[in-house]
Amino acid sequence: MLRRTKLATVVCLFCFLVTACDQQKISDITSDPGRYQNKEVTVAGKVTNVSVGALGMGFYEIDDGTGKLYVVSEHNGAPVAGATVGVKGTILPTFTFLGKNYATVLKESGRKGHTD
Repeated sequence: MLRRTKLATVVCLFCFLVTACDQQKISDITSDPGRYQNKEVTVAGKVTNVSVGALGMGFYEIDDGTGKLYVVSEHNGAPVAGATVGVKGTILPTFTFLGKNYATVLKESGRKGHTD
């Protein structure tokens, strides 16, 4: 019963995050990062990898089902792996070589989330 309640809460939270903001698909951002560079965007997804999180700073990766995106946080640290988050921030300049994009990064300015 508790597991169903948790699942319902996560689903409701995710739906709220999706409808509450003008959200972008990660695949749209990573396929054409120049279009979003230095612009504020909102994405939502599950934290799949936490690389660093200390002293209020953090570096983590989120997956929305369409792709993965690295997020840099200067004030909120990094959420735990498995958390569902909505992140607002600015797409930083990326490195592209021979038409392939490497390391698109979102600099976080705000976050809402839920830990599973």
